[in-house]
Amino acid sequence: MGERRGTDATILGVPLAHLRRDRTSVKWARYDPDVIPMWIAEMDCAPCPAVVEAVSAAVRRGDTGYAPTEEYAAEVAAFTDAEWGWAFDAGATTRVADVLTGVTHLLGLFTDPGGPVVVSSPVYNAFYEVIEACGRQVKEAPLGPDHRLDLDRLADVFAEVTTDGARAAYLLSNPHNPTGTVHTPAELEALARVADEHGVRVVSDEIHGPLVLPTSTFTPYLTVPGTERGVTVTSASKAWNLAGLKAAIIVPGDDAVDAVRRLHHFVTFGASHLGVIAQTAAYRDGREWLRRLVDELDANRRLLTDLVAEHLPGARLVVPESTYLAWLDLADLGLGDDPAGEVLRRARVALSPGPIFGSGGAGHARINYATSPDVLAEAIRRIASCLD
Repeated sequence: MGERRGTDATILGVPLAHLRRDRTSVKWARYDPDVIPMWIAEMDCAPCPAVVEAVSAAVRRGDTGYAPTEEYAAEVAAFTDAEWGWAFDAGATTRVADVLTGVTHLLGLFTDPGGPVVVSSPVYNAFYEVIEACGRQVKEAPLGPDHRLDLDRLADVFAEVTTDGARAAYLLSNPHNPTGTVHTPAELEALARVADEHGVRVVSDEIHGPLVLPTSTFTPYLTVPGTERGVTVTSASKAWNLAGLKAAIIVPGDDAVDAVRRLHHFVTFGASHLGVIAQTAAYRDGREWLRRLVDELDANRRLLTDLVAEHLPGARLVVPESTYLAWLDLADLGLGDDPAGEVLRRARVALSPGPIFGSGGAGHARINYATSPDVLAEAIRRIASCLD
């Protein structure tokens, strides 16, 4: 199915044999060939034709130099305006190599060495790594039992970390990875209010924003009242599967523009020319492809829900409202604090280990369901068979 061409071709229909034959990324290189890789955030999808054409044409004409990024910023702004009614000034943005590079620069701008950066665990594991790498200290304000932001806990932690006048930041995953939670406008407005009361800067990672599924609606952080001091970092890399074509954008709130302008201009040189070309094409010409992808992800979400209920009755799936990543509670299956390790050993399915996502991750695993329905079904059947 993945090799068909035409309007009826599926995006997530690439057979496993073809994936193993054609893909050389870390997702496929890390484990032995008998392992089904459902861990890292990379989709098993046919590429967006507009991106293929734009990048191929650039390589054919030898257009492989350094990247101008003005058109890229303008297309991101046009996309956010059309999709979510978020019209921002493209001229106030800063382009960077990728979202985590942008986050690193912003944490260096808004906090001091050794200073606090708050996260709501369980949360994207790379947040912990990037905070450590830039010499800051992680402070957790865990999600509530409903997997939503715990505003009371956030207020307490913000007060604690700023008691001695320390400059602090809050790193928001919007929408939330790994639970797939889509934050509501009311929640984001309350977050902004609590952060402002304590002088905490909010840095919002919105890389999964285009992947909110049909039952929910994405709200960019900077569109709600009170977020003027906040900053968003985003990229097309997750929604169009372009992690290897690096580019991202920093969008400051109105009251953060001058602060972000203090970043050294050298940071804007990190985005690759081919990455900028690819992502510009995705934002401008890849919207229909994205809509089809989201529909297929929605179908896979329903399939995953059914498969877990049928084959893993002792597991609890947090049904995601967004992304192609789902959070599985496997604590009652006798697989220990890191069930992903046991699933890999027994079933030859690679999941992301829950503990790497911080507090609340023990007994859990994250599964990437952006694959063909056949591969998804085979993976769940394998996991079930190793529990017999």
